Amino acid sequence: MSDVFIELKNIEKHFSGVRALDGVSLTLRKGEIHCLAGENGSGKSTIIKVMSGIYTPDAGEIFIDGEPISQLTPIMAIRKGIQVIYQDFSLFGNLTVAENLTMNVSLRENRKLVNWRRSRELARQVLERLNVDIDLDAEVSSLPTSGKQLVAIARALLSDARLIIMDEPTTALTSKEVETLFRIVKDIQARGITVLFVSHKMREMLEISEHITILRNGKKVAEGEAKDFDEFAIIRHMTGQDVHFEGYQWQHQEGVQPRLKVEKLCLPGYLDNVDLEIGPGEIVGLSGLLGSGRTALALSLFGMVPNISGNVFIDGKKADLGSIQKAIAEGIAYVPEDRLTEGLFLTQSINRNILATSYEELAKNIVIDQNKAAGWTEDMIKTLQIATPTGEKIVGQLSGGNQQRVVLSRWFLTGAKVLILNGPTVGVDIGSKAEIHKKIRELAVNNGLAVLMISDDVLELVQNCNRIILMHKGQFVDCFQTEETSEDHINDKLKELQ
Repeated sequence: MSDVFIELKNIEKHFSGVRALDGVSLTLRKGEIHCLAGENGSGKSTIIKVMSGIYTPDAGEIFIDGEPISQLTPIMAIRKGIQVIYQDFSLFGNLTVAENLTMNVSLRENRKLVNWRRSRELARQVLERLNVDIDLDAEVSSLPTSGKQLVAIARALLSDARLIIMDEPTTALTSKEVETLFRIVKDIQARGITVLFVSHKMREMLEISEHITILRNGKKVAEGEAKDFDEFAIIRHMTGQDVHFEGYQWQHQEGVQPRLKVEKLCLPGYLDNVDLEIGPGEIVGLSGLLGSGRTALALSLFGMVPNISGNVFIDGKKADLGSIQKAIAEGIAYVPEDRLTEGLFLTQSINRNILATSYEELAKNIVIDQNKAAGWTEDMIKTLQIATPTGEKIVGQLSGGNQQRVVLSRWFLTGAKVLILNGPTVGVDIGSKAEIHKKIRELAVNNGLAVLMISDDVLELVQNCNRIILMHKGQFVDCFQTEETSEDHINDKLKELQ
């Protein structure tokens, strides 16, 4: 009896003349953890939708349990045991955990009435199988990202999953939450369930997977056992080139005052006498566990928290941070962690998103200077290398990396002196990540920008900051010069804080 669950042979898929998949073959074995890697636009999402029956391939063959499938539909895929957990989890936020977990069971059994006692029992049992404790009566919208993900996994198990496809499952998770997820993935594997793990994060690929397949421009460019790859090999296959990382060097100049100075910043329950200095051209990293206070610090500096106490100085002058508008006027820019809900107007054009904070400047004579606006947006698109044929393209249609560049370009137009980046490359592929880091460094050096980079990705901080601060319970508890430390050392320090 074959140990192969699903096999795709020479799959082709075209969209309006664009070849999204070019003869891709993929084999997933029963009880295997397989990683699918590739940059945005490589074909990962398309192959997932082919396997789940959403897309019908233009050519090629699909076999499940050795049997050829002439036309796979979503319902057929679910009945065959294929479950996809997308980045948004596809949960009902206004329903309880128990209701989300058992809704598919009721639909599958064609029940007209819900047996609430049975539903709660089924929900309890599946959470026990995962060894997690979640309130069955809690509304899913109230759960943290990690909780929603666990609900999505539990729902897949209740649907008799034989293959669970996880699309970028660790994008918004802390290192501790990632450890919990990996434990659960291993438990799922032990039950004989296949897991397809789709990720941009190379270390996670190497840690969790047994087999790796890499796509680039719709073609399979590499596959093999995970032990035969390292990070640089994965990057080379994903991008087609070698991407080199060098630490960021910054030299303090005597007599030059800090661009940003924070004195005894307090916010009850979140910040406790925080002191911080960042010089012109300096990139300072900030990390900490969930609830450490780092986002509260960012929001306070951007004028989003009214009841803070303490003093903030920009170039030696006391700043008024009583509102977002005042913070922007003081020269502070903030790129939020969730660009989709907090950073972009998804249904508006690239141009409008870039100019969102600049219309007051453009309309000094009441009428917007269209020529100046066009010049500014063209310059930003070129400077940030936003991949688009026109600035009129809807920003929601861009890849994650290009969306992040649009957010950055908006703030660069304001002539900001201080740039706060909260998760600057979350959900961005490795090639775009390297380009974004390069642009941040250039702006810090050329414009004397003071940068505060907040991230769970310690390697990102080590590669791009001259020093890294660790935060815990609203206080700074440690500081490292990156040239004198390592990713492993900082991760060890973070674990001590757990």
